[in-house]
Amino acid sequence: MNVKLEFTLNGKNVTVSTDPLRRLIDVLREDFGCTGVKEGCSEGECGACSILLNGKMVTSCLIPVGAADGQDIVTIEGLSETEKGKLIIQAFADGGAVQCGFCIPGMVVAAYSILCENPDPTEDEIRLGISGNICRCTGYDLIVDSIRLAAERGGSIWKK
Repeated sequence: MNVKLEFTLNGKNVTVSTDPLRRLIDVLREDFGCTGVKEGCSEGECGACSILLNGKMVTSCLIPVGAADGQDIVTIEGLSETEKGKLIIQAFADGGAVQCGFCIPGMVVAAYSILCENPDPTEDEIRLGISGNICRCTGYDLIVDSIRLAAERGGSIWKK
């Protein structure tokens, strides 16, 4: 049975009529074209499907879309349009933290979450913050260095 669900997606109010038990990742990708949200493990362990739900990083493969009703969702597509998102993405590019690119959207979401909570994280705090995200190509050192670079370049914007 389909129900009408309304939520904010990347700053826009959206409506979808669907089975409320359908996975949020599927609705984001198939109904709204948010293909930066990747499906990796389908078990919430790889982080490729990471999004921000009411400002908190979550794995969208584990959330039924019914739970998103009335909530605020930001995907990599929305994040990439923000000053903070652009800064992180540029730091990843400049730091050589992008190879195949599959994990990077989830890593950028994780970096955003880390830096919004702590604008000057230690290496250990960064590693803990990305620990739910798997990277098989680039390796974690370049990603950690790029997050530190984004923190340094961003300075006071993270405190907003």
